[in-house]
Amino acid sequence: MNISKNGIELIKEFEGLKLESYKCPAGIWTIGYGHTGKNIIKGMKITKKEAEDYLCNDLKIHSEYIKRLVKVEINQNQTDALISLEYNIGYNAFKNSTLLKLLNQGKYLEASKEFDKWVYSNNKKLKGLILRRKKEKELFLKK
Repeated sequence: MNISKNGIELIKEFEGLKLESYKCPAGIWTIGYGHTGKNIIKGMKITKKEAEDYLCNDLKIHSEYIKRLVKVEINQNQTDALISLEYNIGYNAFKNSTLLKLLNQGKYLEASKEFDKWVYSNNKKLKGLILRRKKEKELFLKK
């Protein structure tokens, strides 16, 4: 499954749109809707169209990650929630998460409780992450 329009809007809401590069709370150069990479440098500027293109390409990659890592059946809402989470925390963090382990054991409810743990950046609890995880968890639990 790929991310839906609803999932894309969730990511856009929490990532926000920045047309000039900035350092995120984790200290990583970022631009657009949370796009990162070696090509993102200080002072870089892009257009809204470029930000949309980055997001579209990024979400294809992150959708593939979820398809590869999740071994149980998930619905569209769960797909959207997991792609949003993985997009934000990164592939390795998601791959090694208790959330994924529980989910792949078919423990959906227990896995949903793990969203609440991903609210820190550099050991600081962030309000934006608390709100994002709440929405992702609600979406994950929605039939």
